[in-house]
Amino acid sequence: MAHRTTTIKRAAVAGGALAVAALLSVAVAADAGTSSKRSEFPQGDDPVHLDPADFSAEIDNHRWPMTVGSRWVYRVTDSADGSKQRDVIKVTDQTKMMGDGIEARVVRDIVRDHGKPTEVTRDWYAQDSHGNVWYFGEHTIAYRHGKPHDNGSWQAGVDGAMPGLALPAKPKVGMSYREEYSKGEAEDQSRVIRLDAQAEVPAGHYTHVLMTEDFSPIEPKVSELKFYAKGSGQAVLAVDVSGGSEREELVKYTH
Repeated sequence: MAHRTTTIKRAAVAGGALAVAALLSVAVAADAGTSSKRSEFPQGDDPVHLDPADFSAEIDNHRWPMTVGSRWVYRVTDSADGSKQRDVIKVTDQTKMMGDGIEARVVRDIVRDHGKPTEVTRDWYAQDSHGNVWYFGEHTIAYRHGKPHDNGSWQAGVDGAMPGLALPAKPKVGMSYREEYSKGEAEDQSRVIRLDAQAEVPAGHYTHVLMTEDFSPIEPKVSELKFYAKGSGQAVLAVDVSGGSEREELVKYTH
């Protein structure tokens, strides 16, 4: 799921630094092998024209189903200071009409530290007729010393912001796409690295996992690997390989 400044769902990858380095070398090779091809999805600030009739708030992408009532619980750990948080994501029965006339599903995301909310977000998603899941923005409030502050909220169709792809229906190694675009605020991009990865988290062991790398031109030192398993919804785990020290792993998924 696209998310404020590439901080989505972080978790450790078995194998340590050498494994991460090897995975990144695959990413570089994949990118080099496809750099001459134009992606079918928007990149950077590419304009995009979407037909509302081609979209639905009913999302059943097999790697990212968003059935109303589905709930994900994550454990978040920061190795820099040892802090731990709990992140709960739930698909609501609510929808929101976006500026371009597309009806999007509202997904609630609450991060808590010792029971107190540190960040509360409502994300907006919709799926096109090909099964691609699109991301249309977020309303995010962070709590600092108990006081609420906007933390990078944006909405497609407002002030030049544009939607991006949360997850393709038919990912291919080397495929790249924009996840979100709000100039200077949210410019996350992603590329597909592997289709056959494995991931083990408290929620279980997953095979045939899609692995992507997230990066952003406004945070050039930040790089994150994310892992999507069939039927799991959201990312089951992710790992910062540069510019961060948090990890987040899926503990429980109910739907």
